[in-house]
Amino acid sequence: MTAAPGFPQRQFARLSKVEPGEGRAVLAAFFLFFFVLGSYFAVRPARETIATLLGREYVADLWLYTAIFSVAIIPLYGWLVARVRRSVLLPCIYGSVSLMLVGLGLAMGTGEIGRGVGSFFYVWISVLNVMLVSVFWSFLLELFSSEQTRRLFGFIAAGGTFGALVGPLLTALLADVLGVPGLLYMAAVGFAGAIGCQLVLLAVWKGRTDGAPAEGGLGGNPFAGFTQVLSSPYLLGIAAFVCLLSAANTILYFEQLRLVEETFADPDRRTQVFATLDVVVQSLTVATQLFLTGRIATRLGVKALLTLLPVLMIGAFLALAAFNAFAVLAAAIVLRRWGEYALVRPGREMLFSKLDTEAKYKAKSFIDVPVYRLADYVGGQAKTAVDAVTASPTVSVLVGAGLAGVWALNGLWLGRRHDAAPGRAVPRS
Repeated sequence: MTAAPGFPQRQFARLSKVEPGEGRAVLAAFFLFFFVLGSYFAVRPARETIATLLGREYVADLWLYTAIFSVAIIPLYGWLVARVRRSVLLPCIYGSVSLMLVGLGLAMGTGEIGRGVGSFFYVWISVLNVMLVSVFWSFLLELFSSEQTRRLFGFIAAGGTFGALVGPLLTALLADVLGVPGLLYMAAVGFAGAIGCQLVLLAVWKGRTDGAPAEGGLGGNPFAGFTQVLSSPYLLGIAAFVCLLSAANTILYFEQLRLVEETFADPDRRTQVFATLDVVVQSLTVATQLFLTGRIATRLGVKALLTLLPVLMIGAFLALAAFNAFAVLAAAIVLRRWGEYALVRPGREMLFSKLDTEAKYKAKSFIDVPVYRLADYVGGQAKTAVDAVTASPTVSVLVGAGLAGVWALNGLWLGRRHDAAPGRAVPRS
């Protein structure tokens, strides 16, 4: 006879809807995402402070280099995925990030942060964010079934949110003591922890009775993600969803830079403001992910996760157009980022759950990285141009409200198609 599970195990299963045999993988994924996002968000406030020092116009230009880097990295990633075992590739990715953070910390520790080092750091960390998150979810989509993603992805996403809460909190407390180089060293240690969690997940993978596909490369063309997206209305719909999400983010991002620069003169104070916003967002998000995200996906479907935020953003943009104040902007930023992390991000990952393995890695990384960052650059240039022509940020904010309406319709279509698809596969054609 098997002993009855204890109270902690029963509460864990109730909270996360974990079934027997899933606990080790779920906890390893939870803490892997904790280390990845915790390390990133620990240095993100430094990135935003560097952005205010570089200036809005210069940052808008940097987004071109971010987009170029994002496009260039995908064929390399596709080649590696095709030829290198994921059991080797994934830990090495986290290890290389840790080493790069140490190198940047040493470069920034030599004196005042120059424009060259600051620009490289801004571009690299911007690409790193979306790339690492895409790599993380690609492996989980291969590890878990479509049914499991609905039950478990909300809880696993909460691990990242805890990290995104702890990271900026540590930054707010230690920024004056450690400085930017010290924060980078701290993040490097976090990615070392991510390696350990990834090794646990790979051990679970190898122990599965249905084989261990991670032991071989995927094969195929490194550019397959590009051709897959162009040939599939469903994947094109996901790409459009990402572009509309980027448009909303871009408008709020540049309004954030403008109003923070006007409201807070001291750079250290700006870093604390950015970190405080992160803490508020992640506190709200983690509660939603633990108690609501999985239940919403299970009972109402993925379409509910994808449409609620765009609808709310219509009202947020209209409020920002009516009241051009930092308090209103801060509320809009909190709303947007809460909805993205708690609802949209898990829902977006679930859209890939019924696709084949190659699409989960190659098409997904193509959409998550170059499509997202190219949309950032185009949106940033458009925002700058509209503000220059109209001499008022109100027009771009109203445009954001209209785009949010299109975003909601796009999310509804994608969610309905995913929810209605039987079995394991959503047709890509």
